[in-house]
Amino acid sequence: MQSFLTIACGILTCLTASAAERPNVLLIFADDIGYEALNCYGGLDFETPHLNRMAEQGLRFSRAYTSPVCTPSRVSLHTGLYVTRHGHVNVLPVHTGTDKTVDFQRMPTFTQQIRANGYRTSVTGKWQLATIEKHPDHIRNAGFDSWCVWQIWNQGAKTDRHWNATLNHDGAIRKDIADRFGPDVLVDYVIAKMREAKTADKPFLIVHNEMLPHWPIVETPDDRKLNREAGLPHFIHYMDKLVGRLLDEVETLGIRDTTYVIFIGDNGTWEPDFLNPNAGQPGEKEHTRHTTAGKVNGGKFMLNDAGSHVPLLVWGPHAVPVGSVCHDLVDVVDLFPTFCELTGTKIPQSITLDGRSLVPQLHGKPGIPRAWVHHALHEKQGGENLFDGQFRLFRQSEKMLDARALPSEKSADLSDPEAAAAKAKLEGVFGKIRPNGPRPPLPFPSGGN
Repeated sequence: MQSFLTIACGILTCLTASAAERPNVLLIFADDIGYEALNCYGGLDFETPHLNRMAEQGLRFSRAYTSPVCTPSRVSLHTGLYVTRHGHVNVLPVHTGTDKTVDFQRMPTFTQQIRANGYRTSVTGKWQLATIEKHPDHIRNAGFDSWCVWQIWNQGAKTDRHWNATLNHDGAIRKDIADRFGPDVLVDYVIAKMREAKTADKPFLIVHNEMLPHWPIVETPDDRKLNREAGLPHFIHYMDKLVGRLLDEVETLGIRDTTYVIFIGDNGTWEPDFLNPNAGQPGEKEHTRHTTAGKVNGGKFMLNDAGSHVPLLVWGPHAVPVGSVCHDLVDVVDLFPTFCELTGTKIPQSITLDGRSLVPQLHGKPGIPRAWVHHALHEKQGGENLFDGQFRLFRQSEKMLDARALPSEKSADLSDPEAAAAKAKLEGVFGKIRPNGPRPPLPFPSGGN
């Protein structure tokens, strides 16, 4: 049996390798896309050939979860903390120019640790964690050397993200992209950063906050070429095409075996964006999405499976098992220790986390499985819940959902012994998770976090 120290070292650190051996990490964090949008998850409404390719050539996690709206899930990603620990239960109103920020000095990020370990760090896309105009050093303080991000608020007004995008590149607004599609510019930036790192023989960490397929749904460059109307299917297909560009560049640069490419959604699909062409037929709702396992209803802002179940794909080195599927429960907080272990970055003992490393699973080995995942929003939006893979229990209302027949969920019958036992177990977990309370040190015993 492995000793406590051995397990702790496996989660917290990886032996420091030479610069040439340290792998790169490219995280593609897509905006508003649930698992059901991808064909490789059984999705039937959209076309995602390049994401399917990632799954066919790499690893697919079938049960990855986040909180169902952007700010809570993104802060959990960067800090490795559950929402009720970091306290950001609402969308930070950067679109109105708020002075409020996410305090990454109080809550350290994985990027800060990895940058201190000699990595080049860059970020793109939606930075909804501070008003950049008022806090110009926020991104650098979060751990990034360079950035090309959508500046959501500029000179007293909200800006655009797609066409005529307002992109802040290392502190200056880009003036050369007025006729370009914002997501294209961001992919160009990622490619440039990968090329620069290879030329300098330095490892890189890039967090690519892909702005698609988030509302507003507008024409893509392909829509304009084909003279067709905008729609969520075209948005998702174009996002997939951009993922393909990045995979191709990794291949072209000859760095695939040293580069982990991870694709994940920040929360579920924004339900109103999809108009079901079959709506009106028996059993078909206006925004229903379809999968081989059944119909998906609901999405972003909802503390249910449709709002929190996201795709998670890993592609790249030979160590990633080809065409494999991992059915372990995964919480977005698990990415912090995963990235640190992959890059040989030690996590200081002063930092405690709610996540656990997925590196064993990334390499086809058994990990330390978690018994539940955690989601939370403001109490007015449902509060906090735990999901053990079969049942979902809400702290505030004590409501429990039976999710044994996903994608459908229904009220649990507490006369069912299995449901009653799950409720008692999850109530016990709630007793250990207190908002802003002390966190247990890593590693957690199996199922204990």
